Amino acid sequence: MAFLLPRKKSAKNPEDRHPFFDQLEQLWRNKTAVAGLLVITLFVLTAILAPFLSPHNPVEASLYDQIKPPIWAEGGAWKNILGTDDLGRDILSRLVYGARVSLLVALATVGIAVFFGSFLGAISGYYKGFWDNIIMRFMDILLAFPHILLAIVIMAYLGPGLTNAMIAIGIMYIPRFARIVRASVLEECEKDYVTASRSVGARDWRIIFVAIFPNCLAPLIVQTTLGFASAILDAAALGFLGLGAQPPTPEWGAMIAMGRSHILRAPWVMTFPGIAILFAVLGFNLFGDGLRDALDPRLRD
Repeated sequence: MAFLLPRKKSAKNPEDRHPFFDQLEQLWRNKTAVAGLLVITLFVLTAILAPFLSPHNPVEASLYDQIKPPIWAEGGAWKNILGTDDLGRDILSRLVYGARVSLLVALATVGIAVFFGSFLGAISGYYKGFWDNIIMRFMDILLAFPHILLAIVIMAYLGPGLTNAMIAIGIMYIPRFARIVRASVLEECEKDYVTASRSVGARDWRIIFVAIFPNCLAPLIVQTTLGFASAILDAAALGFLGLGAQPPTPEWGAMIAMGRSHILRAPWVMTFPGIAILFAVLGFNLFGDGLRDALDPRLRD
């Protein structure tokens, strides 16, 4: 009767192990990916806990505390660990709240790009022919413009502001996701399960978004992670040009732009926001590269 009992799965048998655990193990062995994940975690926690981590009001000006150097004391007490800007605002507090602005921009822009890009890419890859030509040629037009130039054109129409900046950056990234999803859908359409779904009379939308789309998530997840890094960098670029977040909103790109006129007298005003952008972008890029290696079996050791 032993053959009636359920067979006990052994961790030593690779056939009994779910592929997810192999991918997780591969990701964990990648030290650079783990380092990137730690940076991302610190970045997200800083944004969430900004009201508790900020020592001062990030928009409160003080004419007495203008252009104070880092770690200066008054009356035996530390006042501004990273110094102050030309309006006397605490740099550390503005960096902490700037992480919240950057995270919001990254989530919104990548969300816009993933939603519209995935939909257009799936329709293009599944139906091919006329719709494929129309959608992909429009994507080619968007890709023909340099990203920042396209964002400036969109901002010139919409006007400056954080919300409009998120819309502009989201539109910029739609072609990236559309092309990735289209390529994956074209590959999946040649497989037997799609033919079987069609033969039983399944509707097109069900085949696309229930059967095919879940199998396209691996490259989409990787591109989403890398998209966060690009969104933070582009938001900082628009803020530097004065088209993104408007004063007194603490945004890293705008902080760098404000520190340009004081680069020789007070380099810390623009140095610390630049370092924050560097580590945020580096963290997402390192984790995205490690995630790509873990999800793609061709890149595994």
